[in-house]
Formats: sequence, structure tokens, C-alpha cells
Amino acid sequence: MLSSSHEALHRIFQEDPGLFARAVRGLGVSFPPPVSASPLPTDLTENRPMERRVDTLLKMDTEDGEFILAVESQGKRAPDKPASWAYYLSHLYAKYGIPPVLLVVCADRSTAAWAARQVDIGPPQWPSLTLRPLVLGPDSLPVIASPDEAARDIPLTVLSAALHRRDPDADAILNALAKALKGLSADDEDTAGTFIELTEQGLGKTPAADLWRHLMAVDLSFFQSETAQRLRAEGRDEGRVEGRAEDILRLLDGRGVEVSEEERERITGCGDLDTLDIWFTRAITATSAAEVFESGAAG
Repeated sequence: MLSSSHEALHRIFQEDPGLFARAVRGLGVSFPPPVSASPLPTDLTENRPMERRVDTLLKMDTEDGEFILAVESQGKRAPDKPASWAYYLSHLYAKYGIPPVLLVVCADRSTAAWAARQVDIGPPQWPSLTLRPLVLGPDSLPVIASPDEAARDIPLTVLSAALHRRDPDADAILNALAKALKGLSADDEDTAGTFIELTEQGLGKTPAADLWRHLMAVDLSFFQSETAQRLRAEGRDEGRVEGRAEDILRLLDGRGVEVSEEERERITGCGDLDTLDIWFTRAITATSAAEVFESGAAG
């Protein structure tokens, strides 16, 4: 099953095909920006049992000519992938007669280094095919921490946030991105909603994702998109849960009721607001922390 962060790392190129040329400049490769781009079917399966499907496939038309861009989001090393990628490129060239380019996007440094290797296919005396993917990883895409810079290229900033999601710089990127999105006009709300969703997906299950939900709840309160509203609702719910747990502990402490570390962790670890409300009511009169949890209250 594909993860949301996997989807975000290649879907961003569907939203802005021109992002490819801008993003790979840091790799020392120059592609002209597309004049137009059109999606192609991603299913490369032939009439054989094996299914082969590329993540994103775009036909890019530029002033210098056309090429096919195949984008693969790769989360970990996979020994069989180079053979699959070589198949993709050969199949695409045979099918469309247009030069193909493979871009592999990795949020993990080790995976990016592995994917960037040149792979020679054939005997060592004469490899008949050489695989040379372009690879975007945390070390090949800059940290965009300036709101002005983020505003100039929001898609590139979304990709930067996804690739640096585990780095200390993630907070600065997300703050810059939130300010850039806030500067969009009301007419751009649908666009903002798309990039809000892609950012959330790209961050995966990381601490940076929690910060993003908080920023959506505070900095982008004017957006009415479904994604923004859901993120704000999640942020409000988390805030109410944390606040009620703190209320219980403050109340017990103020009344001189001793709370063990295990009991404290049970209170702060409870994510159900209704249960916390019951515990708060009991804490008003409880003479021990054990009384807060009695009567089969869920925790």
C-alpha cells in the first residue's frame, strides 16, 4: 500500500510540471522550462502477468524539443528497482519514440545515495545499457526558509519541506511556506488548498507534520478549503485534549493529591476528551489519583 508521503513526492510534479526544471538545477543539470505538459497513462503493463506502473508520467514540451518525464517516489532501497526503471525507460522510448528522463525523489539520504548510482546492465566487457537517474534528495534541494523566497516558488518550497521533513530546518521551511500561502489572494484558495494537502502528505508521520497542523490552525484560519478546515479542526481537538489533561493535573496538584509518574502519563496520554472530562469532574473531589480512574472509566 502506497503511503501519502510517497504520493506527495511525485504528485507535486503533476501540479506544477515546470518544477522539474527548477528543482534539478541544483544537480547541475539544465532543462528548459516546459511550454506545455500533458499527463500520460502511468500503466506500463504489457500483455504479460507482470504489472509495471510508474508513479507519475508527463510529456514535456519545451522550446528545445520534447521529452517524457517519469517520476518515481522511492522510500527505501529496493534491489529490483534499477531493473524496473530500465524497463520503464526502454518501454517508453519504444512506445512513444520520445527521449525519456527518470527522476527519483527520496526523502531519505541513504536511499537517495543508493538511487543515484549509475547502473550498467550487461557483461562488464560491454554493458549494453546504462541507467542514470536524476535523484532529488535532502542534500540536492535547498532549504527554503525565507517567506519571500517561498512566495516566489511555492511548489519548490513544498518539495523542500517534504525532503527535509526529518531535518532541524523543517520548522523554518514550514513557517516560511505558511507565510507564503497566507499571502495568496482569495482567488487562489483552491491552489492553496492543493499545496496544503500535498505538504501534509509529504511530511508523513513526523514531528514536522504536527507543526504543520498547528500552523494551519493559526496562520491560515481564513482558508475555507476542506483540507485547511480539517487540519484546523484536528489542531483544535488536540489543543482541547492537552488543555484538559493539564487542568486535571493542576487541579490535583492544587488540592494536594499525590500523582505518580505512571498516573501522570496515563492522564497526559489519554486522547479522548469525553474521558478527560469525566476524570476532571472526579478530580474535584478525589482524595487519590486512583479515584479519578475508578468506575471503569476508559483511559
